[in-house]
Amino acid sequence: MAEEFWRWTESRWTDPAIDWKAGKIVTGGVDVGSVSSQAVIMVDGQLLAYGNTRTGSDSPNSAMNAMNMAMEDAKVTYDDLQYTVGTGYGRVNVPFGQRAITEIACHARGANFMYGPSVRTVLDMGGQDCKAIHCDAQGKVTNFLMNDKCAAGTGRGMEVFADLLNVSINDMGELSLQVAEEPPPVSSTCVVFAKSEASGLLRAGWPKEKVLAAYSSAMAHRVVSLLERIGVEKEFAITGGIAKNIGVVSRIEKELGIKALKPTIDTQIAGALGAALFAQALAKKSGK
Repeated sequence: MAEEFWRWTESRWTDPAIDWKAGKIVTGGVDVGSVSSQAVIMVDGQLLAYGNTRTGSDSPNSAMNAMNMAMEDAKVTYDDLQYTVGTGYGRVNVPFGQRAITEIACHARGANFMYGPSVRTVLDMGGQDCKAIHCDAQGKVTNFLMNDKCAAGTGRGMEVFADLLNVSINDMGELSLQVAEEPPPVSSTCVVFAKSEASGLLRAGWPKEKVLAAYSSAMAHRVVSLLERIGVEKEFAITGGIAKNIGVVSRIEKELGIKALKPTIDTQIAGALGAALFAQALAKKSGK
């Protein structure tokens, strides 16, 4: 079987220190995105477990797969969840969800939990779009802009380049930094044309790291343009899968002249985390 260079590493995590059966409110959050799906289980507002998996062609099945991953080591069942909120592109297709909330609201709330109440600007770099979000100390959205016109500057665009260059998507960030000097960015904003341009550069003898640097630079510039339209308020944090790409993140930081806050939790689970926190508030409100 041919290696799938584009495939993100799936993951799961459980906090062994939490006795969830002693908790009062157990909630779930599921983020069904265009590329990946995450599920989070929280107990009284504490992160108990998460699952992070590839989104398939079936949104309800993707939601179940992600939650099953989260539940496995935590030994939690669907009956144990008092309230579950769905978010992301497939948010209305979470079969065990009681409510659907937009990914913009959930990413802001999740980032507030991950990075602390000082966060005011959140950049969500997802599989199919990028969102620049302003939020307050409670993680409530005060303003946002999004780019969803094209896959360039998103996880999907990076997947295309991973396959083109035969480089694992997990290694692309580091490899893009292994250049003596920064090449000019690829000129195309459309991922189809950027791929064609990159193919031409490879034929012209450019090494993979130089092509990656050129694409990462273009990607960062595109995202910074979005941020500049809304304005960057400190503190600044990045969520989503591309937040794991040091090549793109470091170029965004350099262009902005601002260092992003460093995550201690998987950046891909921010949306699901926010959904689980909304679920906690809704469970309290409904008296569950």
